[in-house]
Amino acid sequence: MRKYRSVFAQRRFGFSLKAARRANRIDDCPGEAPGYHRAHADEPLKDQSERDDKISMICPKCHFEQDEGRAECLRCGVIFARIREHRPPAARTAAAGEDDESEAPPGETIKKLFLPVPVDPNPLSVGGRALLLVLLAVWSFSFLFASIESNAVGRSFLHLVNLPFHEAGHIIFTPLGRFMQVLGGTLGQLLMPAVCLAVLLLRTRDAFGAAVAQWWLAESFMDIAPYINDARSLKLILLGGVTGKDVADYHDWEYLLRTAGLLRMDHALAYMAQGIGIVLMVAALAWAAINVWIQFNACRRVPADTVPE
Repeated sequence: MRKYRSVFAQRRFGFSLKAARRANRIDDCPGEAPGYHRAHADEPLKDQSERDDKISMICPKCHFEQDEGRAECLRCGVIFARIREHRPPAARTAAAGEDDESEAPPGETIKKLFLPVPVDPNPLSVGGRALLLVLLAVWSFSFLFASIESNAVGRSFLHLVNLPFHEAGHIIFTPLGRFMQVLGGTLGQLLMPAVCLAVLLLRTRDAFGAAVAQWWLAESFMDIAPYINDARSLKLILLGGVTGKDVADYHDWEYLLRTAGLLRMDHALAYMAQGIGIVLMVAALAWAAINVWIQFNACRRVPADTVPE
C-alpha cells in the first residue's frame, strides 16, 4: 500500500512521496490523514539543525572532516597538538579563519597572498619547486643579456608555445574590426599568461605558480620586442617562411604602427617591451625564490611524522 501511494504521488506531483515530505512541498499526501505530513515534517529539520550546531574541524594532514575537540585524527592518527606546536606563527594566523583574515591589516593580507606560509609543507614539492627555480634562473640569463636584434627569445621553443595563443588572438578579436584583429595576436599572447597569473594567485592561492606565470608573461613581452623592432626593416622571417616585404599587410606591427602613424617609433616601443619583460622576469625570479625559502623553513619546523605523505 505504501509503495502504491508513493508511485501515485510521483505520477501526480512529479516527485516521490518521501521527497515531498522532505521538501515540504505538499500539505497532505495522497492516502494519508490530513496533517500527517506537517506533523512529521519538522523531524528532519531538527536533525539538520542539530548537525549544523556541531562544530567540525579538518585535519591539516589528511583533510578529513571530524568533530572539534579531538586529540588525534580519526583517519591518519596525527596528533593535533604537535602540529600546532611546530606550526609557524603566520600559519597559525592563516588557519584562524576568514573572519580573522578580513580583520587583518591590508599589508598583512597582501603579504599572506604573495608570501604565504604553508600549513603542511611537503618536502618533495618544495624540492621540485627549488629545482624548477634553478632551471628558470639559468634559462633567464640567455634572455636577459641578449639583444633584441639577436631574437634569442624567438628562437627558443617557448616561441612555439606562444604562437597558438598569438594566432588564436587574431580570431577572437576579429569581430572588433581589422585593427583589433591584427592587434589581437599580441594581446592573445600576453593575456594567456596574465590570466594564469591571476587564477593561480587569487583562485588557487599558489604564489609560486603565480610567480612562474609572471615569468612566462615576461618572456612573452620579450618575445614580441623583435617583432615590433622589425616594423620598418621587415627582415624577420614570419609564419609561412615569408617576410613583411613579401606579402603586403602581413607583418602585424608594420600594419599597426603605420595605421596609427607611429611607424618611426618602432625601435622605442620594442625597447619598452623588452624593458617591461626584463623587469617582470627579474621580479618573478625573486618572488619565486622568496616563496621557496619560506616553504623550506616551514619544512624544517614541522616534524617528520606530521608532514603529509
